Amino acid sequence: MSTRRHVRHSTEFKIRLVQSYMAGEGTIKGLARQHGICHSLLHLWIEKYRKGHFDEKDAVVEKVEEYEAKTAALERKVGQLTMEIDILKNLRERTSSPEETPSVVSGPAVFPSSKGAAS
Repeated sequence: MSTRRHVRHSTEFKIRLVQSYMAGEGTIKGLARQHGICHSLLHLWIEKYRKGHFDEKDAVVEKVEEYEAKTAALERKVGQLTMEIDILKNLRERTSSPEETPSVVSGPAVFPSSKGAAS
């Protein structure tokens, strides 16, 4: 017995699939199989669509929420990168000479060893 993972489909996807069925582009079972969903789920969406539970406004609201979530994630990333840049700038300012400027790739400059040190 296989376990199915709960997948949340967008309102836009539901409307498109229902409209495909209503336009005669396939049977309920055929469209469901083609899109990897249970045919009874598609049947439920068709009934909800006929009762007016799905509309384009719901799809737009859902898309706006998705964009807001992506924007928030990008703003967090920009904040993180800004902090990292500030740390690197402060590190550079604390070094006394250009030879000691650390590199992101190699780190701080290596000081030469004394002549008597063993290799």
